[in-house]
Amino acid sequence: MTSKDKLENPEAFDERVAALCDVYAQAAALHAVGVHVVSTDERTGMQALERKHPTKPTRRGLVERVEFEYIRHGTLCLTANFEIATGRIVTPRIAETRTNEDFLEHVQHTMAVDPDGQWIFVVDNLDAHKSEELVRYVAKQISHDSDLGVMSASGVLKSRATRTAFLERTTHRIRFVFTPRHCSWLNQVELWFSVLTRRFLRRASFKSKEELKERLCAFIKYFNAALAKPYRWTYTGRLLAA
Repeated sequence: MTSKDKLENPEAFDERVAALCDVYAQAAALHAVGVHVVSTDERTGMQALERKHPTKPTRRGLVERVEFEYIRHGTLCLTANFEIATGRIVTPRIAETRTNEDFLEHVQHTMAVDPDGQWIFVVDNLDAHKSEELVRYVAKQISHDSDLGVMSASGVLKSRATRTAFLERTTHRIRFVFTPRHCSWLNQVELWFSVLTRRFLRRASFKSKEELKERLCAFIKYFNAALAKPYRWTYTGRLLAA
């Protein structure tokens, strides 16, 4: 699907994509001086599915056979930070909902690692990623003294556009870099979510949401210890020279 941003304003779209790719290119150098660059998103609808019968392993002449009938035990939502410079998953949060408050709590939990540090969050355009609660929290953390206005009426809080502009200011110690609409492929954590699906979720069986959460935490710990590495991001967002 072509991004609406690309159709409505091609030049602004190209500038936004190039700026995002520049952040990726600078992530290693920023990490070296203590700046945290993380790609953040939610993996929703992770189902705690219990297979009715055990999986039958491979044997001569037969592939692995996974039981197709299952029992549903509910769903969980993982909010994950993919650290661009190291490829590690940092301060993951697992919950049953995906609300403005959930995302704010995730950001707070993440920043507790380095409360006075500089943070750059790469996110998509979900409303929770540019909420009133998030704007007020960021303003407080950076000691922004000016009046933020009234939600949906005036000032920084007036609209999604004004809240976005505030959150992405490059002068802020805590800032957000937003991907264009319908461009989730630009968010590196989405690449990790595909790893999560293939290596952990696809053939798994869980007897409860609690078991899903426990094993998910164990998988993330294993991934960070044995598999984590930064992606080799070569796309620059700019046209190739003729």
